[in-house]
Amino acid sequence: MPFRYFIKQLVMPPGALFLLLIAAWWLRNTWPRTACLCFALGLGGLWLMSLPIVVQQAARVLESEPTLAYGQWGSLAERADAIVVLGAGRERDDPAWGAEDQPSALALERMRYAAQLAKASGLPLLISGGLHYGTPPSEAQLMADSLARDFGVSVRWKEERSRTTWENAQMSAELLLPEGYKRVVLVTQAWHMQRARWSFEQAGFSVVPAPVGYLGRNHARPFGGWMPENKSLWQSSQLLNEAVGLLAYRLLN
Repeated sequence: MPFRYFIKQLVMPPGALFLLLIAAWWLRNTWPRTACLCFALGLGGLWLMSLPIVVQQAARVLESEPTLAYGQWGSLAERADAIVVLGAGRERDDPAWGAEDQPSALALERMRYAAQLAKASGLPLLISGGLHYGTPPSEAQLMADSLARDFGVSVRWKEERSRTTWENAQMSAELLLPEGYKRVVLVTQAWHMQRARWSFEQAGFSVVPAPVGYLGRNHARPFGGWMPENKSLWQSSQLLNEAVGLLAYRLLN
């Protein structure tokens, strides 16, 4: 896993863009034209990734799944058998919580939404998320503990082995399908929903999408979103990773 992570960070932007800038410096004397091209691509790519308007427009391509209307929450039990919430990483050794791991901000956003859906519909919850580089507790356990403690919602199933979206779906199927739970409300980020829904449908589920955390909306950034922001670099990286993942899943699975 560490090797895979290392390669991914080098190949995917912004890592690849920094490599282009390094190559531009390295080649500046021997291959000046190539160095100029590398510099333009590297700096231009970083500039585009840092623009909120670029994030907004790119997200709209990925955020194509329908929103779960607020008025439909109470009737979800007519359309689904269970709610599935996908893990989204963790914060390690948070000193504010006694140096214990905590769900990430993205995970909390998903959990908050899923908790309200569960309370409104009465549907049981499954949390899917494995170990972080093999270190317990699992993401599913962290989220289940937080849901009970912070939102007053209990979790019926914990899928604690998955490391990818594809494994989320396959291993959730091992828990739910034998018990006859074939229709699921799927909770994840809006930009991740295309890949998540496809993965769960391939695993044999009928999916009701419940996306949260939209990036493709007008977030009232200053100057119409044309001012570079460091937050946009991270968001652009997430969207690029998602686009590549979506393509790879459909080609390889």
